[in-house]
Amino acid sequence: MIVCFKRCDEAMLRAARAVAERLVAAGHEALFAGGCVRDAWLGRPFKDIDIATSATPDQVEAIFAGQTVAVGKAFGVVLVLYDGYTFDVATFRTDGDYADGRHPDDVHFGTPEDDALRRDFTVNGLFCEPASGVIRDYVGGVPDLKARVIRAIGDPVARFREDHLRMLRAARFASVLDFTLDPATQAAMMAHAAWIKWVSAERIASEMTRLLCESPRPSVGLRLLRVTGLLREFLPEVEALYGTEQPPRYHPEGDVWTHTCLMLDDVPAPRDPVLAWSLLLHDIGKPVTFCRKDDAEDDGNQIRFPSHAPVGAAMAEVILKRLRQPTALIEQVKAVVADHMRGADAEKMRPATLRRFMGSPVFPVLLEVMRLDIKHSNKQSAPWLFLKEAFEAFRAEPVLPPPLVRGRDLVAWGIAPGPRVGAMLRELYDAQLEGRLTTREEAQAYVASLDNN
Repeated sequence: MIVCFKRCDEAMLRAARAVAERLVAAGHEALFAGGCVRDAWLGRPFKDIDIATSATPDQVEAIFAGQTVAVGKAFGVVLVLYDGYTFDVATFRTDGDYADGRHPDDVHFGTPEDDALRRDFTVNGLFCEPASGVIRDYVGGVPDLKARVIRAIGDPVARFREDHLRMLRAARFASVLDFTLDPATQAAMMAHAAWIKWVSAERIASEMTRLLCESPRPSVGLRLLRVTGLLREFLPEVEALYGTEQPPRYHPEGDVWTHTCLMLDDVPAPRDPVLAWSLLLHDIGKPVTFCRKDDAEDDGNQIRFPSHAPVGAAMAEVILKRLRQPTALIEQVKAVVADHMRGADAEKMRPATLRRFMGSPVFPVLLEVMRLDIKHSNKQSAPWLFLKEAFEAFRAEPVLPPPLVRGRDLVAWGIAPGPRVGAMLRELYDAQLEGRLTTREEAQAYVASLDNN
């Protein structure tokens, strides 16, 4: 079996082969390893090439003197900087116990087969010869690639005990590659889902972001996380979407979970993280605000979600902080969740209010969430079309232009510093946005008229 490295950076491939050739010339074995072999076999694009070798870290450093960084030397990994690229060069090894559920306590250098057997999943345990592309399969990875199956190498419980994050990675690989989970692997995930609590929030969030952004259909990964019990361990608020009813009049597609999955699946991968997390969390407030209100038009059994947008925004902030996400992402997702219902009233907004709404830094994301929300619910698209056309009308000019007047101007014009300055600035800017004031002179005259009244 031979793989062909077609969908990668050709210069990177040449550099990786040159690194391998240097190792071989020094009397060592060198193979391409892991994800790059898997993706080359599948014909998928990839950005990294990892190299496994019989050379020890000290020998790698000697061969590439002045071109290495010993970031993982204790685990047999050395970074080699070559021709503008960085390659992980790892010594063939076996791992000792994983007391912390992430790192081996010790490693022992070994053979290619030893190295393959200590990896996570069969499709990630493949090697290939750099020059010929001939695959070396010690773990049954090629048959699982053909069958499109994610299967733990050896005993799945042992693999997950070594690194608890592998359970989430299994769901992510199945979702991103559109593979199925091996039944024994899935059973081990279901039995030991609680182990995920011991994984750092940053590592969980990284895997979750990749699942949401890279999967052809994120619903596949979300379903696996739900049925294995992993989701309730680290995102119980998202699991609560499952089974939360919605009024059929407005949401014929089904419960909040179904609605959310349809929206995520409708955006082609790769997705922007802010959009992906906004879609996942846009209705996160619905389960906790769910109620039924007497309504003659719906046989006295009308479902309501009072204030679910602001409630959801607060929940989104808590969730993303818990996952230790960047402040910028948290603030943007929170803003989208908070405002995702405001667009329904856009046609009734004052011009200044509308321009402020469209001037939000997250408005393009908000507009896309609104489009998908409507598409996968009642399909009443008039408010979205109104906003889209209004936003496009400002392409030639900023939606929110620089203010004609600043606070220092008002003080210079005789307005005493204090709360009145802020209120007056807002009133002046609203007038500017609505076209009632177009010059500083008009603004000054307007201030004078206010001061005389």
